[in-house]
Amino acid sequence: MNPLFGLGQALLLSLDAERAHDLTLKTLELGIYPRRSGPDDPRLRQTLCGLDFPNPIGIAPGFDKNARVAPALLDMGFGFVEVGTLTPRPQNGNPAPRVFRSAEDHAVVNRLGFNNEGQAAALERLRKPVPGIVGVNLGANKDSPDRVADYADGVTRMAPVASYLTVNISSPNTPGLRDLQAPQELATLLTKVVEARSALPGAQPPLFVKLAPDLADADLPEIVGIIQGSGAGGIIVSNTTLARDGLTNAALAAETGGLSGRPLFARSTRMLARVYRLTAGTMPLIGVGGVDSPEAALAKIEAGASLVQLYTGLIFEGPGLIGRIKRRLVQAMAEANANTLTPLVGRRAEEWARKPLPENAE
Repeated sequence: MNPLFGLGQALLLSLDAERAHDLTLKTLELGIYPRRSGPDDPRLRQTLCGLDFPNPIGIAPGFDKNARVAPALLDMGFGFVEVGTLTPRPQNGNPAPRVFRSAEDHAVVNRLGFNNEGQAAALERLRKPVPGIVGVNLGANKDSPDRVADYADGVTRMAPVASYLTVNISSPNTPGLRDLQAPQELATLLTKVVEARSALPGAQPPLFVKLAPDLADADLPEIVGIIQGSGAGGIIVSNTTLARDGLTNAALAAETGGLSGRPLFARSTRMLARVYRLTAGTMPLIGVGGVDSPEAALAKIEAGASLVQLYTGLIFEGPGLIGRIKRRLVQAMAEANANTLTPLVGRRAEEWARKPLPENAE
């Protein structure tokens, strides 16, 4: 990686978190970013839900909330981009300050609250052809009288420009949103969402459901079963957590909001493995949470993920992390005498699924 980008990363970490994020987006819009050095190793390629992923490393939603820089992110080397979370109407989110970082913990707590310009603005940006896979993460407005309708309307509106759609019912920063993960509510929601997709006159992109890492073990079988029977294409594990285990920064632990980054890794990977075991490997999973090293990305795949997303790790490790992860995955395939990632997916799921929850869990 160009050392100038390392200097830029140090500057960004010295700024207020939201200011640094906006400056990053502006530099990407100006074309100031490191490009991929060449085509991906063909062994990293996968076809899932009818989509051809050149590599399994994606950027999680929250980075490009308003679909401003998807082409640049793909050009940097990501195999796919997920934009959003997008709500039907624009909303400001929660009052600032609302994003807090801990460099020593490689962690972030945010209580943004689905701040975004709304689906109509993103729709116009995504109408321009994008050379790659761009998923759209859908949410509900905080003041919506009918949140289920918000998700169904989002499917109708955004499907024409989405490679896939994510139903995000797992953010801790919109009051009551996680209630939609309860079995009866989830079944109703997914029925309406799938009906909206089925009514589309054109392409019907696959649906993913994003779950919270704080779901009780006992609730997972019914929830996963509902998703499997709904017509959804895959599951994303997981969103941010309300737990604070693994944090050493007491000030960060005291902030309300969702925790992401390294302290989330064990909790989210354990849940990923349990979901993989429940699906018997029959449904594509995207592993998210604490991916800040090549070994962490490999562990997600071995726990059951076919694809991996990162965001907080990029804040602390910089864009060079993308290439390092891809090289490690190619090395892991060579060590396993494999020509694809498939033999690696879930090969340590049982080990991860048996792990206890992290200490001091809430």
